[in-house]
Amino acid sequence: MKILDLKGNENLTKLKEPANVIKNGGLVLFPTETVYGLGANGLDENAVKKIFVAKGRKQDNPLILHISSINMLNQIVFKLNEVEKKLINAFWPGPFTIILNHTDIVPNSVTGGLDTVGVRMPSGKIARALIEYSGVPIAAPSANISGKPSGTNLDDIFDELKDKVDYIIDGGHCDVGLESTVVRVIDNIPHILRPGKVTPEQIKEVAGNVIIDSHILHQLDSQDKPLSPGMKYRHYAPNTKCVLVYSKDNNKLVEKINELSKGFNKPLVICCNDNVKFYNDKLNINIGFKNNLEEISKNIFSALRKVDKFEPDIVFIEGVEATGLGLAIMNRLIRACEYNYVEV
Repeated sequence: MKILDLKGNENLTKLKEPANVIKNGGLVLFPTETVYGLGANGLDENAVKKIFVAKGRKQDNPLILHISSINMLNQIVFKLNEVEKKLINAFWPGPFTIILNHTDIVPNSVTGGLDTVGVRMPSGKIARALIEYSGVPIAAPSANISGKPSGTNLDDIFDELKDKVDYIIDGGHCDVGLESTVVRVIDNIPHILRPGKVTPEQIKEVAGNVIIDSHILHQLDSQDKPLSPGMKYRHYAPNTKCVLVYSKDNNKLVEKINELSKGFNKPLVICCNDNVKFYNDKLNINIGFKNNLEEISKNIFSALRKVDKFEPDIVFIEGVEATGLGLAIMNRLIRACEYNYVEV
């Protein structure tokens, strides 16, 4: 296993080496603008299967193909409709995945047996250059053991993945901190299957309409086939039980968490900076100021990874309003809490 440190380094030609690893069927851990990805040649069935083994990921959980050009897109999917074109023009490159009907060149190991595949063009320079040098779409779920919080910096995921990959690229901290928005256009209306940095409001502005999948804040039935990565299985969760608490009234939010934490010997609260002072008698991890959702989104996964180091007996997490970027934040938090949710 080799490590390439590209933090603050503009010499992207060094990516030719890990690109060769991709070409030859190996696994590369690399940064995108959203989270770190665990990448393999997305057109190589055997290479893609290594991703599932490394992550301990269920085979019916589809992967996203990362591309660097529209020419690459045209190789893997059929003709786009006008709404799909509008969305791609508006949000690529960036943290936006669109689900499209794929050609026969895409292996079943990527699609989970579906007729569709999620595709995105990342905006991160390292990711784009790696794909370009590889010359193939890169299949890449988040770089973490399945069920654990996604990795937004190398320190958080190095130990759990160092022996499972052939090459690691260190690009520092990811800018967004949450996985991409996933959309499928049905009857010319974009359906959001997984929320992310690109919000429902932005999508509606481009397409004129938008539908938010009901499973974003509610549990998918165990018999349902996931149409998008991250819909079905336990995800983002620390070992310790977590409870998500939300109220529009900040005083009620704090009061409820303090009330629920009574009777526990070692409660921990994941909270905004503004409220730290109200939990001085408890362990706490702060994730940014309440009115700065971009900051909170960057810090969520690192905060969840810190939880078990404190060995608490319960974790309470402050929720945010589920609009705009807040919808993506609440989606990740409610799944980390395994749907243990209290609203006051």
